[in-house]
Amino acid sequence: MSRLLFSLIGALGFSAQAFAIEMTPLVDAQWLNDHLDQEELVVLDVRSSIDNGGDADSFADAHIPGSRYSSYTDDGWRETRDSVAGLMPDVSELESLVGGLGIDNDSAVVIVPAGTGATDFGSAARVYWTLKVLGHNDVAILNGGFAGWQQQGYDVASGEPESYPSVEFDATLREELIASTEDVEAARESQAQLVDARPTDYFVGDNKSSAARVAGTIPGARSLPHQSHLNDQNGAYYLDVEGLQSRINNAELDSSERTIAFCNTGHWAATDWFVLSEVANFDNISMYDGSMAAWTISDSRPVQLARDGIKQVKELLN
Repeated sequence: MSRLLFSLIGALGFSAQAFAIEMTPLVDAQWLNDHLDQEELVVLDVRSSIDNGGDADSFADAHIPGSRYSSYTDDGWRETRDSVAGLMPDVSELESLVGGLGIDNDSAVVIVPAGTGATDFGSAARVYWTLKVLGHNDVAILNGGFAGWQQQGYDVASGEPESYPSVEFDATLREELIASTEDVEAARESQAQLVDARPTDYFVGDNKSSAARVAGTIPGARSLPHQSHLNDQNGAYYLDVEGLQSRINNAELDSSERTIAFCNTGHWAATDWFVLSEVANFDNISMYDGSMAAWTISDSRPVQLARDGIKQVKELLN
């Protein structure tokens, strides 16, 4: 009886694994349409006001059938702490947020951005990164987002989403995916790769986010603008996978070296982290969620302007 019981348990385990959803970090609309009826699949729409993405009303007007909605900007995926915007919230708060969406540790999650611009892809990438940090590996992003889904003629639903129960989600924190300010300072000393995901005008210091105290970048950083990864194809934005290696080469990045992606508040950097980690298979990459907002909050840390070289923050403030 004991052997039979163990055999049955083993067979059931094998069966569950055999029928588990297999997905890559980036999935297309056809793949998602083919798997919509899978019980363990959760389609998570994260549209918000960022980059004309919309809001809950836009979701009610039109969404992928069976999908669930969580506002990237309003539902607690990021928080301001100690005057620094964009930080990852406490793990317990994120467990409640994820579980409240009906996502448990066995769920396969496909995140749906608006697909209307490069910035909203960062919303999906940041939620993706957050789930990975929490130890959840069965997650993907829909290439082209909701705009691409519509563009390709797949079914669209309207009205309030179907109800679903809250479930328990238990995180297993992957600290190696998060870079602190101290990690960035150490990376500068060890000559690890710091990757600035902001547009070039921010990188050279001609433009500045209100979240950062001064213009410029972290000294020694390489520029890999987040928007360079997305292409507009008839109104829907898709990740340019074919051109990725060329962009990596132009930035002189080595996939085997320690790498930290940053931007202003850990939003655009999520796109760089995603393409380098999940598409280009960089071995050792994390994201600095505090980014320039955290780096420039202290007068003691240097910033670099392309035209002036390295200056101290306190010198720029005078």
